[in-house]
Amino acid sequence: MLVHLSIRNIVLIEKLDLEFNSGLTVLTGETGAGKSILLDALGLALGSRADFSLVRHGHISAQVTASFIIPSEHPVRDLLIEAGIPMQDELILRRQLRQDRSPATINDEPVSVSLLRKCGDLLVEIQGQFEGRGLLDTSTHLTLLDRISGHPHLVVSTQEAFQHWRQSQQNYNDAEAIFIKARAEEDWLRESLTELDMLLPVTGEEEELMTERNVHANANKIIQGLQSAHEILSHDDGAISKLGSASAHLDKIETLGSSLVNPAIEKLQQITFELNEVETELRDAAENLDADPRRLEEIDERLHLLRSLARKHNCSADNLAELYHSFQEKITRLDDETDNIAQLRLQRDAAYEQYVKKAKELSASRITAAHILDQQVMQQLPVLKLESSEFKTNIQLLDEDRWSATGIDKVRFEARTNKGQAIGAIDKIASGGELARFLLALKVVLSEGEPDKCLIFDEVDSGVGGAVADAVGSRLSALGKTTQTLVITHSPQVAAKGQNHLKISKLSVGDSIISNTTLLDADGHREEVARMLAGEQITDAARMAARTLIDARR
Repeated sequence: MLVHLSIRNIVLIEKLDLEFNSGLTVLTGETGAGKSILLDALGLALGSRADFSLVRHGHISAQVTASFIIPSEHPVRDLLIEAGIPMQDELILRRQLRQDRSPATINDEPVSVSLLRKCGDLLVEIQGQFEGRGLLDTSTHLTLLDRISGHPHLVVSTQEAFQHWRQSQQNYNDAEAIFIKARAEEDWLRESLTELDMLLPVTGEEEELMTERNVHANANKIIQGLQSAHEILSHDDGAISKLGSASAHLDKIETLGSSLVNPAIEKLQQITFELNEVETELRDAAENLDADPRRLEEIDERLHLLRSLARKHNCSADNLAELYHSFQEKITRLDDETDNIAQLRLQRDAAYEQYVKKAKELSASRITAAHILDQQVMQQLPVLKLESSEFKTNIQLLDEDRWSATGIDKVRFEARTNKGQAIGAIDKIASGGELARFLLALKVVLSEGEPDKCLIFDEVDSGVGGAVADAVGSRLSALGKTTQTLVITHSPQVAAKGQNHLKISKLSVGDSIISNTTLLDADGHREEVARMLAGEQITDAARMAARTLIDARR
């Protein structure tokens, strides 16, 4: 609910602070007094386009502040939480107007004008002045129809089915993209796998082959070295023979009764034993070493194959074994993926069919609700002097590429004001007072269950009077019982219905003209209605008529 509006330096308004209450508030005053300026100023606070020409002459800036009390479940709270705006007891929208820029704040936090507008659209709906907002915003028509249709379960199930379909479609697309890429390189993959399969590389094989190759390449030198070492150990004058002589001398010393040489004798015996083993190993190694040139060729050929494949796959020879297993897994996955793609396709198609089913159920319910809405609005039109008019809710099936979580329908409220006229968008067919009364009729029907929002009507009584104006006032009064409603009016019948009455007038102050707004008490309310009936010369008869109109409200 709008509770306060503060305006500084907007056209005729130098300084104005207004308090608002619930119910129906009427704004009256002479033409040019500044009633529309109030809406222009409020529009700024709600995020409308900045117009520097609104700044009062002689000033370089202007400012408008609108304060609201919002219930805990109001959707604007979710918007503010998402934007990181701290919540307070009051929601305060502020807009400054300067020649270079028009900064905006919400609860004193700097925000974009876009966010300010989104917030404003949830809080206030101005009918009859701002094109593309409120009921003139065709993007809201589907939501409004759903709200009065009593099928929230169908809305939710359609949303869920759409999300499931889209996720299934994404899963299929992702898997198919991977499959197509893998299939494109399948021939190369299988050819490479055949080459690796013939080679059967082993991790560490290159190093082992190089070691073996070195042995075979230097076999003669190695044999010669082994034989030389063996000869040094086993020759008649070799190391083993000399150790034997040394041991014999020590044995003689031991027989003479000396135990001093016992440790030395034991060590010589151990060394002699080990050297005999070494001599045997050297002899065996020399005899067993095969200097086969064919084996050397085999090793070189194997190394060549390993290194050629490593270069082909841009890896080391040691990594060929890992690559081999990787290619095997890819081929296996490729074979398995065919079945997976088929399964994902079935899931996608099933999700699509489920979405279409739910969306068609929702569409059928909308068509039924649209007929009811059309009838209810049509019942409102004659008494609002729109007896030759027609209202129709147009539901069109969208192309498949435009289907969404809201279903397969496009909804637009349409009208015609004369029977011979083509039916079309309300704002293109109706104008001025007709448009405002169409919107009033719609609002009366749609108001139930709508989020807490301040409704503002401008020119809703244009061109009507008497019983029609009284009917307009009655419907505005009915709206005011459930929704805060503000109306700018020239009709005494409408003004008389107001629970709150603001009078706007022009005052001459020095060389300046300013707009002044006064909250009228009961006597002031009656006097203003009388003025609207009689003109500037208010008669007792006018006062009596005003009292009658006001008492009829009760």
